[in-house]
Amino acid sequence: MAGLPCDAFVEDAKLRDYLLDVNHKDGGPKAVVFVGHGFHPERPEELRQALLLVGLSGDCAAVSVPTGIKYVVEGACLTPDGRVLNLRTVWHATAPGDPPRLVTAYPRKP
Repeated sequence: MAGLPCDAFVEDAKLRDYLLDVNHKDGGPKAVVFVGHGFHPERPEELRQALLLVGLSGDCAAVSVPTGIKYVVEGACLTPDGRVLNLRTVWHATAPGDPPRLVTAYPRKP
């Protein structure tokens, strides 16, 4: 399956308080990678757009889970420092037809 539905979204708090917060207990190691590739907490929209691009155009697998539908999407994005970062993103929709929201994202080996 190619990509998520076009109404997928990334919440502001997921960026600000998790994926771009190097001091977050769980998200800190991910934030170190994202910040190290030129994404910055002062410019969260850059990471949002990169994650949505991966979500909408990457290789997608959907699985039914007790809370809805889990999507795992893998793809690459161009980072602000000009490098390519391979990512695995995880998204969740509460029911078929609902917009998927980003749960997490992390680098993967090419």
